[in-house]
Amino acid sequence: PVLLVLSLVPNIIHNFKIRESEKRFDRYQFLMDSLTQAGFVSMSAPLPAADTSKSTSPPKSRNTVKIDFLEADSVTLQIVPGIGPAMASRIVKFRDGMGGLHSADQLLDVFGMKPETFENIWEYFDFSPQDVKKIPINEAQVEEISAHPYFSYGEAKVLVAFRNQHGKFQTKDDLLKIKIFRPEWVEKVAPYLDFR
Repeated sequence: PVLLVLSLVPNIIHNFKIRESEKRFDRYQFLMDSLTQAGFVSMSAPLPAADTSKSTSPPKSRNTVKIDFLEADSVTLQIVPGIGPAMASRIVKFRDGMGGLHSADQLLDVFGMKPETFENIWEYFDFSPQDVKKIPINEAQVEEISAHPYFSYGEAKVLVAFRNQHGKFQTKDDLLKIKIFRPEWVEKVAPYLDFR
């Protein structure tokens, strides 16, 4: 009986891989159909047949139109190899929480973003910098500042306390007077601050 079971294991594994590959292809096909219906993808040729002998990722269609990254929702982002539901949700939450992205490289700040996944994104999406929502740094309170992904509650609290004690910030360089803030961090947050 043990030898019989052992002899069947390779067949079971092979059949399992085929079923998993077919499921992945079906999910891919469903996603592509959804995108086509939404007007994001132009399909001029049928999708390639699933190759069950290899590959665990869905095939790329050469007939896709790049989508504006800033308009992509979490479902659309999942067409990128390496982005599942959790990562797609984190990307959208980060993008929306930022109040706009001025650089595509900011996506590398998303928790769990791998460089190869970051590169894959641009095969499917176009990025154009946008005007970002600025925080009125001389008026905003701790809660408003800490709602931004680049600020922790503690950093916001220190910033407001310093402002209350020393007066308004005139430029980003004034933030460096707060000894806990590093110059690279100040450069990173500066595009999101309004010093008026």
